[in-house]
Amino acid sequence: MQLHPRFFGQNLRENLVSKLIKDVEGTISGRHGFVLVVTGIESIGKGLIRDGTSFVTFPVKYRCVVFRPFKGEVLEAVVTTVMQHGFFAEAGPLQLFVSNHEMSDGMEYQAGEMPNYTSSDASVRIQKESEVLLKITTVSVVATEIVRTISITLFTMQLK
Repeated sequence: MQLHPRFFGQNLRENLVSKLIKDVEGTISGRHGFVLVVTGIESIGKGLIRDGTSFVTFPVKYRCVVFRPFKGEVLEAVVTTVMQHGFFAEAGPLQLFVSNHEMSDGMEYQAGEMPNYTSSDASVRIQKESEVLLKITTVSVVATEIVRTISITLFTMQLK
């Protein structure tokens, strides 16, 4: 963690922890996934002054809760948008797109005021705010390690 000298003094540790939480929570790492919350500080090492600046770098080891989807995992998701080519859903911080090619045969798109996908026997309807189970079939990390590309298959249509 880099800290400006104006944050030094009696509250140095609290300022480091506050900055860590602000900088890390809600971020995405290709290696670790989504950082949801920092749960504890393991250690804070001695600070080193950065050449040419007044900032000091402190090595900080911390524990956190992450959300890292993996191949074969089944996620509960809530549908946010339904379109002719598929639908978008959210599973925690993860936004997903399910192509109509990944849905079971017999699912047909219904346009209208409340667009949806309906099964041929009308027993299943996927529309905005429907809860669905999705199985992740592929996970790949983009070279920048910020974006994760996830292919998914509609596993079970509705939870409700």
